[in-house]
Amino acid sequence: MRELNIPENASKNVHHVVAGLLLEEKDILKILDIPCGAGAFTYRLKNKQYKVYSGDIENFLQFDHENFVIADMNKSLPFDNGFFDAVVCIDGIEHLENPFGFIRECKRILRKGGAVIVSTPNINSMRSRWRFFLTGHHNKNKSPLNENDPTPLHHINMFSYPRLRYVLHTNGFKITAIKTNRIKFVSWFHIVFYPFVRLKTWLVYRKEEKDPKQRAINKKILSDVYSRDIYFGETLIVKAYKI
Repeated sequence: MRELNIPENASKNVHHVVAGLLLEEKDILKILDIPCGAGAFTYRLKNKQYKVYSGDIENFLQFDHENFVIADMNKSLPFDNGFFDAVVCIDGIEHLENPFGFIRECKRILRKGGAVIVSTPNINSMRSRWRFFLTGHHNKNKSPLNENDPTPLHHINMFSYPRLRYVLHTNGFKITAIKTNRIKFVSWFHIVFYPFVRLKTWLVYRKEEKDPKQRAINKKILSDVYSRDIYFGETLIVKAYKI
């Protein structure tokens, strides 16, 4: 294929990290890229000789692609059960009115053991949490949405890591990898808060949860939330398998 300069419509390095997570897989052939936007990630996959399908509410692709389909992520997806080996959703889930339904659809159209990779703005980063403390708004959603001009581009469903994990783990998936696209230099200054906010979170988790099984899960969630990639990272990227 000839080289095209297609805008990625995602933060720097997101496509690179997602592609790395995908290339780790040995038996993935058919992939759904949704929402595909202008098609930067679809184009990347086609150059890797994958069988890639692309979906979005309109055809915004900047090149001809025979496997593009109109797909509304808030509704049933137009694919058969178990059709794909992997679904990639780059910076899409935060735009949805029905993210739970979308994840269930991902489960339906994936084969058993298939992978879903989801990226979304990381509101668990201390940089984003500090902005919320000061303004009531997270990074990537810094001011009120325009209610006079609603658009699918609005971030109407920002996801914390615990919430994204809940949606995946209650709908037949198991998270196996957590990554970020990059850590901006300014984010390192928030390391001074680290011991205090981690201790406070641990105390709250311990006080509020009495069930031993959930306490064990919360211990893992706490470790994840205060990992380098989530505490400092700009974008949250997770890979999960259909179980």
